[in-house]
Amino acid sequence: MSSAVDQQKTTNIATGKFLIGLTGGIGSGKTSVANGFAERGASVIDTDAIAHSLTAPGGTAITAIQAAFGNDIISPQGAMDRAKMRALVFSDVRQKLRLEAILHPMIRAEVARQTKLATGPYIIYVVPLLVEKGHWKLARILVVDCDEELQMQRVMQRDGLSEQVVKAIMAQQATRTQRLAVATDVIQNQGAFEALIPEIDRLHQLYCQLSSANQTEYL
Repeated sequence: MSSAVDQQKTTNIATGKFLIGLTGGIGSGKTSVANGFAERGASVIDTDAIAHSLTAPGGTAITAIQAAFGNDIISPQGAMDRAKMRALVFSDVRQKLRLEAILHPMIRAEVARQTKLATGPYIIYVVPLLVEKGHWKLARILVVDCDEELQMQRVMQRDGLSEQVVKAIMAQQATRTQRLAVATDVIQNQGAFEALIPEIDRLHQLYCQLSSANQTEYL
């Protein structure tokens, strides 16, 4: 695997804006942390939320997904059947690449659109596979970290998935070591969200200061 920092030098869709990448393994608490920054005025752009929108009923990607994978992959409500797609892409890397070829350009286009409209003092891109799938030019990388056993417990409880499925998802993601190796900032999320508030406050102040000082030298 080439380093995420090398990959992140390939694209800069927001010259002059202070860009932070937020990542972490499944169940690490990325969304909760991102919401904490949004409540403090940051512009948060969540690529996973964009992907969900694209594959929801009436989503922009549905027609292309249906054409590529057939009617069986579309639910009666008109959304992509995530359980069926998960099983498909885990069993065949070629199908995974086909799905990514459909979704990734659409996600990048929507990120660019939202970036242009962003008015916060800085922008946080929430990218679950930031380390694995680079292409982001960022000023800082914030990793939300937790023990792998805790990850599994959270996801099994939240999504109702089996331990086997959660382990398979985690196996597709970067390791904790790989994520932490590229981090400029780390939030340890081992317990309740309230315990994270002081660190979110501290980093929010830091990012505001760096942004106002025009310190937009990218990694």
